[in-house]
Amino acid sequence: MPSAARRNIQSFYPAWFYLPAAIIYGILYLLPTFSSVYFSLTRWTLFDSTFIGLENFAQFFREPFLIKGLVNTVIFAVVTSGSKVVLGLLLAVLLTSNVVARGLLRSIVFFPVLVSTVGVGITFVAMMHPTEGVINEGLELLGIDGPGWLTNPRLAIFSVAIVDIWKGVGLATVIFMAGIAAIPQDYYDAAHVDGTSPFQSFRYITLPLSRPATVTVITLSFIGGLRTFELIWTMTRGGPGFSSDVIASVIYKQYQAGFYGLSTAGNVVLFILIAVLAVPLSIYLNRKEGHE
Repeated sequence: MPSAARRNIQSFYPAWFYLPAAIIYGILYLLPTFSSVYFSLTRWTLFDSTFIGLENFAQFFREPFLIKGLVNTVIFAVVTSGSKVVLGLLLAVLLTSNVVARGLLRSIVFFPVLVSTVGVGITFVAMMHPTEGVINEGLELLGIDGPGWLTNPRLAIFSVAIVDIWKGVGLATVIFMAGIAAIPQDYYDAAHVDGTSPFQSFRYITLPLSRPATVTVITLSFIGGLRTFELIWTMTRGGPGFSSDVIASVIYKQYQAGFYGLSTAGNVVLFILIAVLAVPLSIYLNRKEGHE
């Protein structure tokens, strides 16, 4: 075989390794994505579709509870992601120190991550019951009148956020623990020789050097908060009224009502919302990390 032909085969051969991944990516991601964009521009059923342009989007934004859902989605994402960063970092610092029963505590912190989201939601609905829930009964023993965690329109979204934080902080903790474990012990030894306090070691060593883990936790938690649905639907179904509706629950309600094109348009809106908020945030955090 001529050397030129052999070089062409050798240079082309590794490209075949991309083909299975490209096929899977196209079938599972690109095809559904472009199909969703198309069907968002139609009024469709299982057997028929009619192209109507941007009418679904115009109707979607005319829905009276959409703005509430948008605001709730952003609030939920900010509250849960911020809390997971703070609590996850503090727990990681604790669980990487020489604390008693460290292995047991790590298992306890991570356990909620393994539990079904729907199961967690059902459990906390019972625990947060305004009259029979264990939380309000415990507060009553202390002489405190427990609020309507899921029945008060002002508290419902934040009550679900608390449950989401409890369930997801274990994953954030594990990521932070990996980041802290990667910090060379020499830095802490040198700081100890210089007489720095534990708080100073945390501020000037742990906090800046665990920044890659922080960026990961912020990005994953924020995107997860924007996409939240299971806990909201299990615990409040968007109620009372529309007070705890998020974009995903609004989309699901439209789908239940048989407005398939409208719900597909809502999915496109959710995709755009995540891209508009999460992508610039990720770029900014990674760029800032590179400068540091």
